[in-house]
Amino acid sequence: MAAKVLTQRRLETIKASDKRREIPDGLLPGLYFICQPSGARSWAARFRRPDGRTAKLTLGAWPAVTLPRARELAREAIMTVKRGHDPIADRMAARDKAEASTANTVRNVCETYLAREGKKLRTLDQRRRLLERLVYPTLGGRQIDSVGRGEIVRLLDKIEDENGARTADMVLAVLRKIMNWHAVRHESYRTPIVRGMARTNGKELARSRILTDDELRAVWTAASSAEGAFRALVKFLLLTGARRGEAAGMMWSEIDGTDWLLPASRNKVKVDLCRPLSGAALAVLTALPRFAGCPYVFTSDGRRPVGSFSKFKKSFDKKCGVSDWTLHDLRRTARSLMSRAGVNADIGERCLGHIIPGVRGVYDRHQYRPEMLNAYEALATQIDLILHPRENVVTALRPKR
Repeated sequence: MAAKVLTQRRLETIKASDKRREIPDGLLPGLYFICQPSGARSWAARFRRPDGRTAKLTLGAWPAVTLPRARELAREAIMTVKRGHDPIADRMAARDKAEASTANTVRNVCETYLAREGKKLRTLDQRRRLLERLVYPTLGGRQIDSVGRGEIVRLLDKIEDENGARTADMVLAVLRKIMNWHAVRHESYRTPIVRGMARTNGKELARSRILTDDELRAVWTAASSAEGAFRALVKFLLLTGARRGEAAGMMWSEIDGTDWLLPASRNKVKVDLCRPLSGAALAVLTALPRFAGCPYVFTSDGRRPVGSFSKFKKSFDKKCGVSDWTLHDLRRTARSLMSRAGVNADIGERCLGHIIPGVRGVYDRHQYRPEMLNAYEALATQIDLILHPRENVVTALRPKR
C-alpha cells in the first residue's frame, strides 16, 4: 500500500501509542514523521550512504521544524548522497568544527587554563577578575589564534589610559602566561606577545620604602585605636613580616599551638612553612573574634577573608596621617627592624619565608625554629622600643630556648 501524503492536518491528528512509530511521507520517499510513546514528535530522513549502508539523519523536532522545512532538509540530504557525500559525516564534521571554534575562543582558553592550573596559583581570583573586567569584553568571543599583536597592544593602550600602566602590565602578564600555556598544547599556535610590550620598568618600580620610627608609631597607634580585621592585620604584618595575601588568608586550622603552619599551596615559594609566633603576634590573634562556621582568622563579615585593601587603607591613612606607603612596605620594615635588632641575616630571610639559595639551602635541612622565634621576639621588642622610647636601653637578642 502506498504511503499517504503527510499534511499539516494529518500531523495534528496523529496520536501517540505504546510503541514508537515511523510514518513515511507519500510525497517524498525517505522522509519519516517519528512519533514516540512519550508524545514527542520529530523528523528523520532515511537513505543509503555512498558505501551502501543504510542510515538515518535526524532533521529536528516538530512543530519547530514544519512539514515544508522537513521536506526541504530531506531533499538536501538525498542530493548530498547523490553527489557522493555522506550527510551524517558532513554534519559531524561541522559540529566538531563548531565545537573546536567555541573551545578556542579567548574566554574558553582562559577558563580552561584557570580550571587546570588554578590550584597552583596564589592569585587565581585576581587573575579571573582582571580577565572578566578588562579582557573578555573586548576579546572574549574571539578565536585565540585570530588575535594579533596589534590587538593586544591596543587593548593594553586602553587599559593603561583608563586604569594605569601597572594594571596594563598585570593584564599582559596574565595573557602571556595563558597564551604560552596554550602554545605548548597546540603546535600550530604562536603567541602574539613579545618582549617590549610592558608599560613599566620593573627595576625602576622596585620599592625601597620602609616606615620611619615616627611613621611606625603613628601606624601602630591608629591600628590600636579601634577593632577591626584590617587594623589587626596591619599589626600582624609588622610583627611577622608575612606577605599580605598569606596573612589575610590565614585560617584557624593553620595555627598549631604557638606556630603558624603555612601550607605550600598558600605561599610564594611553594613549600610548607612554619613560623613560630612571638607573644605579641599571638596577642593580636587572641584579640580577634571567632565566627561560627568561618575558618578565616582575619575576616570583616564572618564569611570571607578580609579584602578591599585599598578601601580600608584609604580611611586608615587618614586616621594615622602617614601617606605613600603600602602594606608590603610593612614586610620590608619588619625585615629592617630585625637587622637593627641584630638578627642573623639568614634567620631574617627564613622569617620572611625566603628560601636560602645555593648549597646551604640544599644541604642544610635544619628547621631553625628556636632561632626564628628568637628573631620574632627581638622584632616585637624593637617595635615596643619604638612605641615606648626609653633612654639608655640596649636591645639584645634573648638566649635561644
